[in-house]
Amino acid sequence: MRVSFQTRPQDTDWPTLVDFWREGDRIDLYDVAWTFDHFYPTVGAGRVGGMSQGAGPVFEGWTMLAAMTGIVHRLRLGMLVSCVTYRHPAVLANMIATIDIASGGRLEVGLGAGWAEEEHLAYGIPLPPWKERFDRLEETCAVIDSLLTNDTTDFSGKFFTLHNARCDPKPIQKPRPPILIGGIGEKRTLKVAARWADHWNLPGGEPDVLRHKLAVLHEHCAAIGRDPAAIEVSIKLKADDDPGEFADLTAQYREAGAQHVIAQFVAPFQPAKLGALAEKLRPVVG
Repeated sequence: MRVSFQTRPQDTDWPTLVDFWREGDRIDLYDVAWTFDHFYPTVGAGRVGGMSQGAGPVFEGWTMLAAMTGIVHRLRLGMLVSCVTYRHPAVLANMIATIDIASGGRLEVGLGAGWAEEEHLAYGIPLPPWKERFDRLEETCAVIDSLLTNDTTDFSGKFFTLHNARCDPKPIQKPRPPILIGGIGEKRTLKVAARWADHWNLPGGEPDVLRHKLAVLHEHCAAIGRDPAAIEVSIKLKADDDPGEFADLTAQYREAGAQHVIAQFVAPFQPAKLGALAEKLRPVVG
């Protein structure tokens, strides 16, 4: 079972974040370090509607990953997840290729439809209705996959059009860095995951929820003739409390079908927490 961690890069300073990731790099149990794709804080005391109305520092996720390529040298580097409304998929494909090369082939790419209304309103970025967002997610997956794997791409979609488009150089990982789709929606999210994901993440819920969503994912895979075993399954769990309870929960999710657990930490980031959690997890994950 893979183990990784995510830091919400908010309410902190750069040296503290770097120290935490360096400690994770030192502990061989951890396989991936993940960040998020937001511009405003998403959790914390006194925050309204899941966001902070702009109060508090947040490090931008993709440039953070680029910087971390030269700071941590063993960990894989992941985005959980990149909002498709923030960047044109051709631009994002070139970013992915560059970071994969700079990291020596360690990038993992999470993609999502987006939800943070406050960020969109503040920056004047359109936030379409849910259906359009998922349509954009599907086109984004197709565009990125083609640009990273083909010499040239022609694409004519509802939202994106590419003519003889190139992404050069190509990433180190072949055929491309793995794509993660995160979320629980049975009609759209899991359908997109069945088509495009190398990795599907459940961002929370009881073990029985994981069992149910896996059954739905397998149905979508069967409909298109894809082997569900090709899709890694992960669960994201809050990790700032009791490491022993986290390990017990991990065992339950593993029995329910999870192959990867992502420990989510929030500020203040204390490197010792990574060691304490690893000690409890080793007997569980093998």
